[in-house]
Amino acid sequence: MSSFEIVGGHRLNGEITPQGAKNEALQVICAVLLTPERVRIEHVPDIRDVNKLIDLLRLLGVKVYEDASALCESGRTFEFQSDEVNLGVLDTPEFRQQAGALRGSIMLLGPMLTRFGQAVVPQPGGDKIGRRRLDTHFIGMERLGAEVEYKRGAYVVSARKRLKGCYMLLDEASVTGTANIVMASVLTRGTTTIMNAACEPYVYQLCNMLNAMGARISGVGSNLLIIRGVKELHGCTHRLLPDMIEVGSFIGMAAMTQGDITIKNAQVQHLGLIPQVFRRLGIEVWQRGDDLYVPAQEHYEIERFMDGSIMTVADAPWPGFTPDLISIALVVATQAKGSVLIHQKMFESRLFFVDKLIDMGAQIILCDPHRATVIGLDRQHKLRGVRMASPDIRAGVALLIAALSADGVSRIDNIEQIDRGYQYIDQRLAHLGAEIKRLNN
Repeated sequence: MSSFEIVGGHRLNGEITPQGAKNEALQVICAVLLTPERVRIEHVPDIRDVNKLIDLLRLLGVKVYEDASALCESGRTFEFQSDEVNLGVLDTPEFRQQAGALRGSIMLLGPMLTRFGQAVVPQPGGDKIGRRRLDTHFIGMERLGAEVEYKRGAYVVSARKRLKGCYMLLDEASVTGTANIVMASVLTRGTTTIMNAACEPYVYQLCNMLNAMGARISGVGSNLLIIRGVKELHGCTHRLLPDMIEVGSFIGMAAMTQGDITIKNAQVQHLGLIPQVFRRLGIEVWQRGDDLYVPAQEHYEIERFMDGSIMTVADAPWPGFTPDLISIALVVATQAKGSVLIHQKMFESRLFFVDKLIDMGAQIILCDPHRATVIGLDRQHKLRGVRMASPDIRAGVALLIAALSADGVSRIDNIEQIDRGYQYIDQRLAHLGAEIKRLNN
């Protein structure tokens, strides 16, 4: 287990380029199983979850080639070919152990089922942030004609004949559920209509990639997707978007450290409300072409609603504010002027990390598992360095941001959680002026 040691109080300054989007990568890499032809994916982040998924594809017999000549600061380039997939691997303890350790392995379900007629989904791992049910995935597969059984700690999904398209109204606008059903539908007989589909940029990107492979998906970018099944798909080249969660994290880091940061190639049109929410917290965020610039600010003040009531920042399905940045918004508010109610609607355990911030001197009232009131310190009382542990990816980075701004030395244990979602984060922050060191215990 490794740790970060951070000496706080250093202003971050300079330019940084976001990595490729983690959540998009987990979807589009699984989509390579839909064709025997080569698929090239660019801007792939070098992070634990993505690397584990690529290893899982190798275990299944997928040929994986890395283009070393295309390596850049923000990602790598791979070519995948799924022409000799070994279905026998699905019943092995090795597959179940590796797939069960990675929540993203759920995205193998749709491609494996529609192309090969079978899939095995071990009870998945991932962040411990509350209940994350899989009903949407399996109900969608059953509507398409699959059978789902739970055997020996895993879901075994099979289709005795080719899946058939249908109309379905999703009970929740699940991003991964939508992506899985879309991937299962592209090779079905007939037409599949998905109402209440998630419309996050990740799903938008996946649908565009599948259409480039020969799929027939209309309504891309909306919550009504119509997929007309085709007999086969072919190869393509696809480039991942910049990771919008990294973009939001860098905005928060700039504000908390009074830094001056330019976020290069942020693909602002795909950020939704992210810049706007941080502006409501008082942070100046300027758009310069496709870059975002966050100037140094001595103070920033949280807005109020027009009637004078306290500001609320809440997560919501896209195009609402992404739940993955709720932790970042909360930590940023601790040094703002004013108060804000943070409402994490989706996960009931994601705010439990605030006890670490309280230990650092933050004024936070945890109202219940979903809501916390933050009383900003307006930099009159700086946070203090402490030792803590990262409970999940996003809370881990929120604690890292707090440590960067704190007086004294902080130590964050269990940073493998942070490494699951942020590429070389210690090295990249050091280039911006952070004093951060990785300790291998």
